[in-house]
Amino acid sequence: MKEFNYEITERIATISESSDGRFTLELNYISYNGAPAKMDLRRWDRKKGMMLKGLTLTEMEAKGIMSALEHIFNSKEDME
Repeated sequence: MKEFNYEITERIATISESSDGRFTLELNYISYNGAPAKMDLRRWDRKKGMMLKGLTLTEMEAKGIMSALEHIFNSKEDME
């Protein structure tokens, strides 16, 4: 099996945390197997120190999501 490694190169934000502090949802820049770091949104099990399911995005993909979210939230503000 091919070796898998990662390095969190920049911690951006903790989005949420479970009430017991064990699980977090974090946005970070992560380099996988020495490749250039990408934006990564994923859950972490802090007790075991392991990553769980998540989503890795290029900056272009992250900007696309940001644009979509801005559109959604701006539309909701216009309705209020």
